[in-house]
Amino acid sequence: MLVGLAYDLRSDYLAEGFSDEETAEFDRPDTIDAIENELRDMGCQTDRIGHLRHMVGRLAGGDRWDLVFTIAEGMYGLAREAQVPALLDAYTIPYVFSDPLVMALTLHKGVTKRVVRDLGIPTADFAVVDRMDDVRRIDLPFPLFAKPVAEGTAKGINAKSKIRNRDELEQVCRRLLGDFKQPVLVETFLGGREFTVGIVGTGDAARCIGTLEVELLDGAEPDAYTYVNKERCEELVRYVLVDNELSRRSEEISLAVWRGLNCRDAGRVDVRADSNGEIHFLEVNPLAGLHPKHSDLPILCTQAGIPYRDLIRMIMESVVARHPGLNLPARRTASPTSMASAPAR
Repeated sequence: MLVGLAYDLRSDYLAEGFSDEETAEFDRPDTIDAIENELRDMGCQTDRIGHLRHMVGRLAGGDRWDLVFTIAEGMYGLAREAQVPALLDAYTIPYVFSDPLVMALTLHKGVTKRVVRDLGIPTADFAVVDRMDDVRRIDLPFPLFAKPVAEGTAKGINAKSKIRNRDELEQVCRRLLGDFKQPVLVETFLGGREFTVGIVGTGDAARCIGTLEVELLDGAEPDAYTYVNKERCEELVRYVLVDNELSRRSEEISLAVWRGLNCRDAGRVDVRADSNGEIHFLEVNPLAGLHPKHSDLPILCTQAGIPYRDLIRMIMESVVARHPGLNLPARRTASPTSMASAPAR
């Protein structure tokens, strides 16, 4: 099986003059190396494609792949994570992870919350600010929380994202509208514990593989898993694998979100408790980071006793199950955490 690798390399964009924050979602070379090494160990052939513009040129030149392993985030537009999947759909080339509709939907946190709310899944009350005039119409109790509507890696979230009064609300919304040139999601602040739930599989085959609690350490920015806290997670954050009533409720909600939105193969759902301990949906990441040591999903897998190679194998088993014409090379070593044998949670 020839597997193309699609990705946005952070160093490429930094060399073009983009800032650290603008490129925060993009990948490091060792992430690409790690994925490629695991695919080759499975017996796959690999071909590094790179970002969307490289893929356009390769397709126009006649290149094709049996499957594309895409972690490309895209640079421009509210549907940027959908661009590579949409292009591959046009050429009927299978790929890992969710389809363009899901990628576009889930990148817009406001639209996602509307759909999740319609599914009957608890999520904090919210409003979307498209322009400053919208701020005056917000009628939610303080404290509130604000973030860009279509960013990942906590971009735009800092110590001032928790809002205590209307003056702060106007200041934060003005800053985010100006800095990110996109709407702002304003929601009721949830004052309880925060969890991220790892999921593998698609539809009825989807299952939770573990739940991490995100604990902020001394010196971390308070109240939230901010951009700084994520970038310096090794020193500012402690990740604790939990198995209790809260984690089971978190997994129940997360699996309902994953299946309700038709997400595929692998990803994460973030949830948070309110002051009464009730779990609420925050956001879903169907294109989760895959750095073996720095990204939340692999960190979760490591704590759950799932080797990185098995995470990549489960992703590949899920996509092959969706495409009967595809076949993985024969397994070289048995894996207790494959999709066929991993226990549901």
